[in-house]
Amino acid sequence: MSADLWNDAVQHLRAADDRWHPLIESVGICTLKPRKDHFGTLVRAIIGQQISAKAASTIDARLRTLSGEPHEPRAILEAGEAALRSCGLSGVKARYVLNLAEAVVEKRVPLARLARLDDETIKNRLTSIKGIGPWTAEMFLIFSLNRPDVLPVGDLGVRAGLRDFHGLEGLPSPRECVELTETWRPYRSIAMWYLWRVIDARPTNSGNGPIQQLKQGPADDIPN
Repeated sequence: MSADLWNDAVQHLRAADDRWHPLIESVGICTLKPRKDHFGTLVRAIIGQQISAKAASTIDARLRTLSGEPHEPRAILEAGEAALRSCGLSGVKARYVLNLAEAVVEKRVPLARLARLDDETIKNRLTSIKGIGPWTAEMFLIFSLNRPDVLPVGDLGVRAGLRDFHGLEGLPSPRECVELTETWRPYRSIAMWYLWRVIDARPTNSGNGPIQQLKQGPADDIPN
């Protein structure tokens, strides 16, 4: 996406609510850029499920040493489950990575053509693979394809960010998240990016928030 689009997004958010002004000033410009390595992003998503960013990065490096850089589906299939587990993946995650590689090789999930599809179709294609849930699909839409209007209501960081932004006592429900962000359409992805940035910048952050996780691949806390 072009910088002009994010400029438009920022101006839209500023006009929608005055509370965006200081928040955007403190974070700076939106630096979202597309990621070309779609397969590698999804592999790292599976690796990162329910573990720290540091542990996920270590396992990912071992896997790249094993099967090459960047991640390539045929090489991973040839390596097999035992080799993947030797990199530190659990048996379940190893099978999830193999499921993904098989789906790509068999062209059930056309990663090279995903960008041509609409958001809902992409989510359906990705979540048809065991090991990839809705959260990971939504993160892929935002961080790999830079789709501008994705709202991951199942993400704890999104709910916490909306709670803080609107001064709520508790976390909003998924339905309330949609209602609270209605005026931010069609740029809710950019709004979420800013809210995540604020959360991850806090001194007490453990380094495992959405932005840190997504530097090495999104994590999905409840995989399918």
